[in-house]
Amino acid sequence: MDIRPREPHDLGACVRVLAEVHHGDGYPADWPGSPARWLSPPALLGAWVAVERDGPPAGHITLSRSGPGDAAPELWSRRTGEPARGAAVIGRLFVSPAARGRGAGALLMGRAVRAAGEHGLHPVLDVLDSDAAAAALYERLGWALLGTAEQCWSPTRTVTVRCYAAPADLPADSPAPRPS
Repeated sequence: MDIRPREPHDLGACVRVLAEVHHGDGYPADWPGSPARWLSPPALLGAWVAVERDGPPAGHITLSRSGPGDAAPELWSRRTGEPARGAAVIGRLFVSPAARGRGAGALLMGRAVRAAGEHGLHPVLDVLDSDAAAAALYERLGWALLGTAEQCWSPTRTVTVRCYAAPADLPADSPAPRPS
């Protein structure tokens, strides 16, 4: 599995994989009105895809600066004493069911962690409290649970998220630890 920067021509395939993941796993919890736009959140620092043998994208991840209402950077700031603007948010991580079990998620996480380090930022993320599989991946990779928080997703919907931070001792130039 190779990780490379996402190109504009990848968006169609990424949306198709996202739809497959949404139908099978319920991620994202709410299907976006414009999935291609959702894959490029505001303050995007980078986006990468996992591909096999120059095939279409089988996985995806983004790294963004934090925005208003992002709980993970605030929890990280409280824990470390660093300003929340020193964190970068990993998001939009998904892997096609057919490509799972080959380390794509860990490789994508490793690439986003390295990019955060290249920007002088510490990577954080949040995940729905109910998404046990994603939380298990982050914990296997050594990410620290910062706590849970309520996030307002819309005027009528608030969700509970688990917030994580990458290990402080993970060098920015090394891949994320492989899942066991």
